[in-house]
Amino acid sequence: MPNRRSLIACAAALCLAPAAWAQSSAVSPAVPPAVPPEVASALPGAVLQGSGRLRFIGLSVYDARLWRGAAPVAADWTTAPLALELLYLRNLVGKQIAERSLKEMRRQRELSDDEASRWLTAMSQVFPDVKDGDRITGFMVPGLGARFAINGAVKGDIRDLEFARLFFGIWLSDKSSEPALRRALLGSP
Repeated sequence: MPNRRSLIACAAALCLAPAAWAQSSAVSPAVPPAVPPEVASALPGAVLQGSGRLRFIGLSVYDARLWRGAAPVAADWTTAPLALELLYLRNLVGKQIAERSLKEMRRQRELSDDEASRWLTAMSQVFPDVKDGDRITGFMVPGLGARFAINGAVKGDIRDLEFARLFFGIWLSDKSSEPALRRALLGSP
Protein backbone atom coordinates (compact mmCIF):
# COMPACT_ATOMS: atom_id res chain seq x y z
CA MET A 1 0.00 0.00 0.00
CA PRO A 2 1.52 3.35 -1.01
CA ASN A 3 2.32 5.83 1.71
CA ARG A 4 1.01 9.40 1.88
CA ARG A 5 4.23 10.89 0.47
CA SER A 6 4.16 8.67 -2.64
CA LEU A 7 0.46 9.45 -3.16
CA ILE A 8 1.15 13.18 -2.99
CA ALA A 9 4.10 12.84 -5.40
CA CYS A 10 1.96 10.87 -7.82
CA ALA A 11 -0.87 13.38 -7.55
CA ALA A 12 1.50 16.27 -8.23
CA ALA A 13 2.90 14.53 -11.30
CA LEU A 14 -0.58 13.99 -12.69
CA CYS A 15 -1.83 17.53 -12.25
CA LEU A 16 0.74 19.52 -14.17
CA ALA A 17 -1.84 20.99 -16.52
CA PRO A 18 -5.60 21.17 -16.22
CA ALA A 19 -7.29 17.80 -16.21
CA ALA A 20 -10.89 16.64 -16.04
CA TRP A 21 -10.58 15.40 -12.46
CA ALA A 22 -9.09 18.59 -11.06
CA GLN A 23 -10.97 21.41 -9.43
CA SER A 24 -10.44 25.04 -10.29
CA SER A 25 -11.76 28.22 -8.87
CA ALA A 26 -11.53 31.89 -9.56
CA VAL A 27 -8.89 33.74 -7.60
CA SER A 28 -10.16 37.16 -6.61
CA PRO A 29 -7.48 39.00 -4.70
CA ALA A 30 -8.60 42.03 -2.71
CA VAL A 31 -5.91 44.05 -4.45
CA PRO A 32 -5.29 43.28 -8.12
CA PRO A 33 -1.81 41.83 -8.68
CA ALA A 34 0.90 44.04 -10.12
CA VAL A 35 1.71 43.44 -13.77
CA PRO A 36 4.92 41.37 -13.85
CA PRO A 37 7.78 43.28 -15.55
CA GLU A 38 8.15 40.72 -18.35
CA VAL A 39 4.42 41.02 -19.10
CA ALA A 40 4.53 44.84 -19.01
CA SER A 41 7.38 44.91 -21.54
CA ALA A 42 5.72 42.39 -23.89
CA LEU A 43 2.17 43.78 -23.59
CA PRO A 44 2.24 47.57 -23.10
CA GLY A 45 -0.76 48.62 -21.02
CA ALA A 46 -1.29 45.02 -19.86
CA VAL A 47 -4.53 44.30 -18.03
CA LEU A 48 -5.52 41.23 -16.04
CA GLN A 49 -8.26 39.48 -18.04
CA GLY A 50 -8.96 36.81 -15.40
CA SER A 51 -7.42 34.41 -12.90
CA GLY A 52 -8.05 31.07 -11.27
CA ARG A 53 -6.49 28.31 -9.20
CA LEU A 54 -5.97 24.70 -10.19
CA ARG A 55 -6.48 22.19 -7.37
CA PHE A 56 -6.12 18.43 -7.37
CA ILE A 57 -7.81 16.40 -4.60
CA GLY A 58 -7.75 19.47 -2.41
CA LEU A 59 -4.09 20.35 -3.09
CA SER A 60 -3.40 23.71 -4.69
CA VAL A 61 -1.18 23.24 -7.75
CA TYR A 62 -0.89 26.71 -9.29
CA ASP A 63 -2.58 30.06 -9.69
CA ALA A 64 -3.13 31.09 -13.30
CA ARG A 65 -3.47 34.66 -14.58
CA LEU A 66 -4.33 35.70 -18.11
CA TRP A 67 -2.90 39.07 -19.12
CA ARG A 68 -3.91 40.97 -22.24
CA GLY A 69 -3.07 44.19 -24.02
CA ALA A 70 -5.57 46.99 -24.59
CA ALA A 71 -8.19 44.81 -26.30
CA PRO A 72 -10.02 42.10 -24.33
CA VAL A 73 -9.19 38.50 -25.20
CA ALA A 74 -12.30 37.30 -27.01
CA ALA A 75 -13.59 34.03 -28.35
CA ASP A 76 -10.85 34.03 -31.01
CA TRP A 77 -7.99 34.30 -28.52
CA THR A 78 -5.60 32.63 -31.01
CA THR A 79 -4.88 35.92 -32.80
CA ALA A 80 -4.37 38.11 -29.73
CA PRO A 81 -1.08 38.80 -28.02
CA LEU A 82 -1.50 37.54 -24.47
CA ALA A 83 0.42 36.20 -21.51
CA LEU A 84 -0.54 33.27 -19.32
CA GLU A 85 1.23 33.37 -15.97
CA LEU A 86 1.35 30.24 -13.80
CA LEU A 87 2.46 30.74 -10.20
CA TYR A 88 3.33 27.29 -8.86
CA LEU A 89 2.25 26.41 -5.35
CA ARG A 90 4.21 23.14 -5.15
CA ASN A 91 7.34 21.46 -6.53
CA LEU A 92 6.99 19.78 -9.94
CA VAL A 93 9.39 18.20 -12.43
CA GLY A 94 9.87 20.07 -15.72
CA LYS A 95 9.85 16.94 -17.88
CA GLN A 96 6.53 15.91 -16.37
CA ILE A 97 5.12 19.40 -16.99
CA ALA A 98 6.06 18.99 -20.67
CA GLU A 99 4.57 15.47 -20.86
CA ARG A 100 1.31 16.54 -19.25
CA SER A 101 1.12 19.60 -21.49
CA LEU A 102 1.46 17.38 -24.57
CA LYS A 103 -1.29 15.09 -23.28
CA GLU A 104 -3.59 18.09 -22.80
CA MET A 105 -2.74 19.44 -26.28
CA ARG A 106 -3.87 16.09 -27.71
CA ARG A 107 -7.35 16.72 -26.26
CA GLN A 108 -7.79 19.40 -28.92
CA ARG A 109 -6.72 17.39 -31.96
CA GLU A 110 -4.73 14.35 -32.99
CA LEU A 111 -1.00 15.06 -33.23
CA SER A 112 1.36 13.43 -35.68
CA ASP A 113 4.28 11.51 -34.20
CA ASP A 114 6.62 14.17 -35.62
CA GLU A 115 4.71 17.04 -34.00
CA ALA A 116 4.48 15.25 -30.66
CA SER A 117 8.20 14.44 -30.67
CA ARG A 118 9.31 17.96 -31.70
CA TRP A 119 7.01 19.69 -29.25
CA LEU A 120 7.86 17.43 -26.32
CA THR A 121 11.56 18.01 -26.95
CA ALA A 122 11.06 21.78 -27.18
CA MET A 123 8.96 21.96 -24.01
CA SER A 124 11.41 19.73 -22.12
CA GLN A 125 14.17 22.22 -22.97
CA VAL A 126 12.11 25.24 -21.90
CA PHE A 127 10.28 24.02 -18.78
CA PRO A 128 12.48 23.69 -15.70
CA ASP A 129 11.71 21.84 -12.51
CA VAL A 130 9.64 24.27 -10.45
CA LYS A 131 9.28 24.83 -6.75
CA ASP A 132 6.67 26.60 -4.68
CA GLY A 133 6.73 30.28 -5.68
CA ASP A 134 8.22 29.82 -9.17
CA ARG A 135 6.48 31.42 -12.16
CA ILE A 136 6.32 30.27 -15.75
CA THR A 137 4.85 32.88 -18.08
CA GLY A 138 3.90 31.88 -21.60
CA PHE A 139 3.38 34.53 -24.26
CA MET A 140 1.21 34.03 -27.34
CA VAL A 141 3.14 35.98 -29.96
CA PRO A 142 1.12 36.32 -33.19
CA GLY A 143 3.24 35.52 -36.23
CA LEU A 144 5.92 33.82 -34.08
CA GLY A 145 4.43 31.19 -31.78
CA ALA A 146 5.15 31.04 -28.06
CA ARG A 147 7.75 32.61 -25.80
CA PHE A 148 8.39 31.48 -22.24
CA ALA A 149 9.84 33.28 -19.22
CA ILE A 150 10.84 31.63 -15.98
CA ASN A 151 10.62 33.86 -12.91
CA GLY A 152 10.72 36.89 -15.20
CA ALA A 153 13.70 35.87 -17.37
CA VAL A 154 13.05 34.85 -20.98
CA LYS A 155 13.95 31.18 -21.34
CA GLY A 156 13.14 30.53 -24.99
CA ASP A 157 10.78 30.53 -27.93
CA ILE A 158 8.90 27.75 -29.65
CA ARG A 159 8.44 29.18 -33.13
CA ASP A 160 5.40 27.26 -34.25
CA LEU A 161 1.98 28.89 -34.52
CA GLU A 162 0.11 25.58 -34.28
CA PHE A 163 2.07 24.65 -31.15
CA ALA A 164 1.13 28.02 -29.60
CA ARG A 165 -2.56 27.58 -30.49
CA LEU A 166 -2.71 24.12 -28.94
CA PHE A 167 -0.53 24.97 -25.93
CA PHE A 168 -2.59 28.00 -24.86
CA GLY A 169 -5.67 26.00 -25.78
CA ILE A 170 -4.91 23.81 -22.76
CA TRP A 171 -6.42 26.65 -20.74
CA LEU A 172 -8.36 28.73 -23.29
CA SER A 173 -9.85 26.31 -25.82
CA ASP A 174 -13.47 25.23 -25.54
CA LYS A 175 -11.97 21.71 -25.42
CA SER A 176 -10.07 22.51 -22.21
CA SER A 177 -10.35 19.81 -19.57
CA GLU A 178 -10.89 22.64 -17.07
CA PRO A 179 -13.90 24.65 -18.28
CA ALA A 180 -14.30 26.47 -14.94
CA LEU A 181 -10.67 27.63 -15.03
CA ARG A 182 -11.13 28.64 -18.68
CA ARG A 183 -14.16 30.76 -17.75
CA ALA A 184 -12.27 32.33 -14.85
CA LEU A 185 -9.31 33.22 -17.09
CA LEU A 186 -11.45 34.63 -19.87
CA GLY A 187 -13.59 36.51 -17.37
CA SER A 188 -16.72 34.71 -18.58
CA PRO A 189 -19.73 34.04 -16.35
